[in-house]
Amino acid sequence: MVADRAGVSRSAVSRAFTKGSYLEESKRQKILEIATEIGYQPNALAAGLQGGRSRLVAVIEGDVRNAHDTAVISQLCSALNANGFWPILVSVTRMNGGADALAFPLDALIVRGGSMSEDLVHRCAKLGVPMICYGRPTEELNIDSAYCKNRTGMELAAELLVSKGRRAFGYVGGPDQFYSSMQRRKGVLNVLERANLSLEAEVVSDFSVDGGFAAARSLLMANTHLDALICANDAMAIGALGAAHTLGIAVPDRLSVVGFDDADMADWQITQLTTVRNPLETTVQEILKLLVDRIDNPDRECRTIRVEPQLILRGTH
Repeated sequence: MVADRAGVSRSAVSRAFTKGSYLEESKRQKILEIATEIGYQPNALAAGLQGGRSRLVAVIEGDVRNAHDTAVISQLCSALNANGFWPILVSVTRMNGGADALAFPLDALIVRGGSMSEDLVHRCAKLGVPMICYGRPTEELNIDSAYCKNRTGMELAAELLVSKGRRAFGYVGGPDQFYSSMQRRKGVLNVLERANLSLEAEVVSDFSVDGGFAAARSLLMANTHLDALICANDAMAIGALGAAHTLGIAVPDRLSVVGFDDADMADWQITQLTTVRNPLETTVQEILKLLVDRIDNPDRECRTIRVEPQLILRGTH
């Protein structure tokens, strides 16, 4: 239809939409104007498949429980778009072992392995699609991965509180099946052991603000002597700040509270949470580098990128 109305060949229409293809500029503009008028748009997927690349990347999003998880997915998808890829979000609850994702001609998978069980990560690795794992190491699977050094980051937080003179530590952990939960808890225990201290109270919650509020309130009511509360992520730490407020516990005078991630809400004026930064932008950039390199070099050895955390001092320690 475009070719007929513009009085050109179909190949000329194709060249008008192909970056770098030769075509007289006046003819290109006429074709594009007619295409806009009648609502024509080339099928990018079909064009990509002709060249052997679909540019489709499935993002297995894992268990999304808070605003930081949403920010991870948003930045990852934006970065994929900026690099010419088209993300397909696949909920871990719908994946059914990868069947949903494999219905598309994928160039690669990005799996948020830090927020799903190890078993599910292993199932994703068997799908026969180039895969990048975010959030946990996967060297044993011969798969590329990028993750924040969770244990190191939590050691920084615990060392800060020990240096401040805190001695009675409580801990609000995340779901046991998540890699990040296990590593962050180990970081706390390592520092306390070196200081000849131990966790005096501990509870597991769900990485959400509401979960953190309920868990911290219960823990603080049963352990009124605590002077330090470390939470496995910022959402639970913000819930813990709310719990301390309702119980009349002054933060940081009587109780230090720290989190992990440096989510946007950690820097709100009303929050000012001391936390450990999980460098999201750096990690997303590294994931994209791994992805492009893996697609261009499918037979290269796997690589693991370990991103350094950073202690962020605000007003709750």
